[in-house]
Amino acid sequence: MTNEQKGTLLIIGGGEDRSPGGVILRTLADLVGKGPLVISTVASEEPEDLAKEYTELFGRLGIREVRHLDVATREEAMDEQTSAVLDHASGVFFTGGDQLRITSRIGDTPTFRRLVEIYDRGGVVAGTSAGASVMSETMLVSGSGEDSPRIGRWLQLAPGFGLLSDVIIDQHFAQRGRLNRLLASVAQNPRIMGLGLDENTAVVVHGEEWFEVIGEGAVYVIDGREITYSNLVEGTRGEILSVQNVRMHVLASGDELDLLERSPRRRPEGKPIAVATEPGAEPRVERARSARSEDGRS
Repeated sequence: MTNEQKGTLLIIGGGEDRSPGGVILRTLADLVGKGPLVISTVASEEPEDLAKEYTELFGRLGIREVRHLDVATREEAMDEQTSAVLDHASGVFFTGGDQLRITSRIGDTPTFRRLVEIYDRGGVVAGTSAGASVMSETMLVSGSGEDSPRIGRWLQLAPGFGLLSDVIIDQHFAQRGRLNRLLASVAQNPRIMGLGLDENTAVVVHGEEWFEVIGEGAVYVIDGREITYSNLVEGTRGEILSVQNVRMHVLASGDELDLLERSPRRRPEGKPIAVATEPGAEPRVERARSARSEDGRS
């Protein structure tokens, strides 16, 4: 982990409450302030409909300027006119869909570099479902999580955006039974911490140093640094994966995690969530509101 990047990440497990009272998207609006906010539908097969829905919602939440970034081809992402949509933006929000659409179309293009500039100068980068998976340096693309993990079972990983280092992210976590595939991902390289987010649940990541949980579900943290044994290498294909001395935390709204030490803590009663209204501005505070009760490859 480094603290070179000074922005905020809002990583959402998908299925977020899209009503004006939903705590997660309201938190994003609070973080962005007056805007502009750029909604990127690169991952979606229905970009226009999705952009319209989110634009109307964020308008009701008080963001004065909402822009739409849709990139149908990598050539478009190379165009300066495309990346200009991100000029002076306070935040960028990636919707759900297929995470490989996002990385393959805009990775290492002028559009991507403009995104990193926004984050580096203190802006907000948010993503839900597939848009959450791309935040980490290693991205979990697909793999079965329906039963116990087995050696040699197909698990597809790919490079992500790298905005959050030393972490791999999975979403729709409890709803789709994804504990086993995240555990198998961590077993392949215990340096990487697994982060699984339930639907309508998110983490607000501050400067790659710590995060706080908001929303109605759980966040699962799988820490493999102290693994003493796994049969990943010497085991036979199809054999149950054995991993010993894995540490797991289950966090709820109001919990925090120190990303440098990988240690959880409970947010002191009454402590507000810190948010900033403009890139580079001093953080202000916003008390957490109660949460009300599209995706492809993700």
